[in-house]
Parts: sequence; structure tokens; C-alpha cells
Amino acid sequence: MIVAGFGFRAQASCASLQSALESATPDRVIGAVAAPADKAGAPCLSQFATDRNLPVRAISIAALQAVSTATQSAQSQAHRGTGSVAEAVALAAAGPGARLLVHRHISQDRLATCAIAIGKET
Repeated sequence: MIVAGFGFRAQASCASLQSALESATPDRVIGAVAAPADKAGAPCLSQFATDRNLPVRAISIAALQAVSTATQSAQSQAHRGTGSVAEAVALAAAGPGARLLVHRHISQDRLATCAIAIGKET
């Protein structure tokens, strides 16, 4: 399965998430979206997923911190304990043996990031 992983600020909107996704992968078919567990129920993510009929995968902070990411953001490391929230949640949600298809991309308004991972079974 192909998963779009998101990291985003509280001020992010559906448009922020869409911008990050379009920057990351304008033409890939996504099977699920993922975010840290404490943000998986955010209205912008819920609406984004509902509009696209996609499931939301909530990734625990411990699980995202256990994933090694290609991108290393000092801010992400300080706040979440990972180099890239978007990359970590995408990889964790895609399952064991997952790999990144697209590294973290930032929305035009700089409120959201998106990375794309694919699971081993796909």
C-alpha cells in the first residue's frame, strides 16, 4: 500500500495538506494517510481523508521516533524526536520493510509536510 504521511502545524488547513501532497506526488494513487496519533483526529486531516475516501492511520510517538528518516530537520528532532514527521509516519504506516518513494515536501504555506512510502506487500 502507498501511504501519504503528514506532519502539520495546528494552523494547517485541508489546502495546506493538499499543497504538500501535490508537491510530493501529483499523480500517485494513495491508499491511506498517516499522522502522529495526537494529530490524527485533527479537523483538517479528517476532512482531507474523508473527501478522498481514505483511511487515517494514527502513528504513536514511540513508533515514529523508532523510524530512521532521510530528512533531518532540527525543529522536527527537537519537537518530535525524529528528523521528519512526514517521513516517519509514512514509513511506520506502510509497515515493516517499507521504503520512501518521495522524501518530505513542504506545503506552499509552510504549515504541512508530506512524504510518500510504499509497503513491502505492494
